[in-house]
Amino acid sequence: MTKGIQSRVTDSTGNVFADMGLPDAADLNTKARLGAAICAIVGKQRLSQAEVASILGITQPKVSALLHFKLEGFSVERLMHFLVALGHDVEITVRSKPRTRPGRIAVRAA
Repeated sequence: MTKGIQSRVTDSTGNVFADMGLPDAADLNTKARLGAAICAIVGKQRLSQAEVASILGITQPKVSALLHFKLEGFSVERLMHFLVALGHDVEITVRSKPRTRPGRIAVRAA
């Protein structure tokens, strides 16, 4: 470390949007993870944007926005429906949380 310069490292909460202090951080994180799952599926299936548009019932420009993580116009529910349309299951599990942390929403793509 250079003399006179201090370094500060802050542990992440696991949600970069919360770490940045953004409002609706849980929703933003959920959308980002769902969007990443959609992008992975589209890539794995080697689908064109036109094919994705047809499958999802949206326009090609909206597919482009989706695949570039411009998710402002998509709700969490709609993103989940897109995953189903792409041939995947979406499961929602509700369970008690440990007392040691606040409640959270987690998305795990398998």
